[in-house]
Amino acid sequence: MHKTPKPVDFKAKQTEFAAYIRDPDNNPPPADVKEQRIKMYRELFFNNIESFLSGNFPVLKNILGASQWLILAEDFFAKHACQTPHFSEIPEEFLDYLQNERDSSTDYSFMLELAHYEWVEMALSVSRNEVNTQISEFDNLLSQTLTLSPLAWPLAYQYPVHKIAPEFLPVEAPAQPTFLIVYRNPEDDVNFIEITAMTYRLLEIIQEQAYADTEACLKQVAKEMNHPNPEVVITGGLQILKDLAEKTIVLASSLI
Repeated sequence: MHKTPKPVDFKAKQTEFAAYIRDPDNNPPPADVKEQRIKMYRELFFNNIESFLSGNFPVLKNILGASQWLILAEDFFAKHACQTPHFSEIPEEFLDYLQNERDSSTDYSFMLELAHYEWVEMALSVSRNEVNTQISEFDNLLSQTLTLSPLAWPLAYQYPVHKIAPEFLPVEAPAQPTFLIVYRNPEDDVNFIEITAMTYRLLEIIQEQAYADTEACLKQVAKEMNHPNPEVVITGGLQILKDLAEKTIVLASSLI
């Protein structure tokens, strides 16, 4: 009489398999899987993840060097439980890991901000948002309403992330923050512009409203600055807005 085979606990087996693939240094391989096969699976899974990280964070990889980058990628692979099945969303998962799980005193203090800046470039390049790029005259911009393009992101960082490179690795954050706009132009190229604190605040005000009155926004900035001559702020701000409108970073009522 044959004995009934013991049923396989597939969930437990899957957990055991995944634990080894994620972190082979701290988890034993499944006893019933050939070592060569499980190592091949591990290599395939990790190489896919590392490839996506490398493609999206080239500056971070470059400044860390091959060995430190590999250690970072392996730590992410071992510790972070991704909440998405989509490879294109792995960079965002990596940001979550850096912000909430990464714990290393040897990391650069600017690492999270640099990674975020590199992620923004990728996120905008694949965004499905579109804007109407109809050409309009901006001579009467002061009497129009504005909205911020969904393909333009105003950003504020402690570090000048757009300048970081192997030859420029700041140890401490500068006294003044860095303000940038990263945007995708009508030709689908992603670019950035370094802006002033005033321009950043102006864009914040526009972003807070569905359709912002241009003159009211400029007057609000002048009031917040407590400028002795508000007309100077309004005139200068209007020229800035015209430049941004021509790049479709802000959209006038005729473009919406």
